[in-house]
Amino acid sequence: MSDDYYPGPWDEWKRKEPKDVGMDAGLLGEAVAFSNEHETSFPRDQALRLATVMGGKKCDDGEILGPTRLRGGPNGLVLRHGYVVAEWGETRRVDMTYSATKSYLSTCAGLALDRGLIRGVHDPVKEYVTDGKFDSPHNSLVTWHHLLQQTNEWDGTLWGKHYSAWNPDDVVREPVEPGTYFEYNDVRVNLTALSLLNVWRRPLPQVLKEFVMDPIGASNTWRWHGYRNSWVDIDGLKMQSVSGGGHWGGGMHISSRDHARFGLLFLRRGRWGDRQLVSEGWIDTATTPGNVNPVYGYMWWVNPEGKRWPSGPETSFSAIGAGGNFIWVDREHDLVIVTRWIDPSQFDGIVKRVLAAIK
Repeated sequence: MSDDYYPGPWDEWKRKEPKDVGMDAGLLGEAVAFSNEHETSFPRDQALRLATVMGGKKCDDGEILGPTRLRGGPNGLVLRHGYVVAEWGETRRVDMTYSATKSYLSTCAGLALDRGLIRGVHDPVKEYVTDGKFDSPHNSLVTWHHLLQQTNEWDGTLWGKHYSAWNPDDVVREPVEPGTYFEYNDVRVNLTALSLLNVWRRPLPQVLKEFVMDPIGASNTWRWHGYRNSWVDIDGLKMQSVSGGGHWGGGMHISSRDHARFGLLFLRRGRWGDRQLVSEGWIDTATTPGNVNPVYGYMWWVNPEGKRWPSGPETSFSAIGAGGNFIWVDREHDLVIVTRWIDPSQFDGIVKRVLAAIK
């Protein structure tokens, strides 16, 4: 809508009292208190956490390949009609965000599709990536759709990590036919990032900065990291392929305020002011429930029949990262909720309390 509010760059973001956007301040305060009372169990030292999680695994050597950070405390924002109505903790602090990075990665795929760099999501990736990773009879069946829905079942090793290195059950499971099985797998997500680097022929952080983060007025404090061994040669230039999460370090390191801008862009269906930055068609596709995993779209979590967040609308969707990193978007109530470092099992409790504050 032409009268939608969009904040200016960086801290040029208007606040409104809850009562001015149809919300009860006391009940909204209860949601904030609930967030602060349910801090994640993650230690502050993320390098220590990752080494502990991966130490002793049979399918992973446990080596951390990308940068990590000490985490902050619980923090977040609530936006209604684009305005900040609640904010708590260190929302300008740059932190790891783990798998919430995947939603930014998915957006780079949407930008490529919008520009014709990818003709269609059901195209085999081998038509675009010719470095041998999609040459085998099995891997040649993988499409962009499979990569983005995490149903690709790609067979191989990338950046020194076999695809089984991610598996929480620490077993090697033979790949099945692409498109038939959902497996949340950071090795294969990193393959998606490398494949998109081959399509764009330029580093993905540059793509995201030019086409999304600068236009939405994000700060210049966010960084998207890869691994020390994820450098490749593209057209004679050395470029780093970024990671789609923080399982071995790396990924998106970003503030809650920049997360909130990204969430607002998706709330506004890809429009920022008078510019359509991401097509509405892509946003609809990315947030459509998958045919194999109905609560997962194109690297966004979705909520059919309230299966993810019983208190939220079926149309709500979210980027989610380990440690309680959420960017939750609710078009029915014109809301964005960003949380950091909460117990993820308690996020629906925040949704319930924020929605209860709407008069």
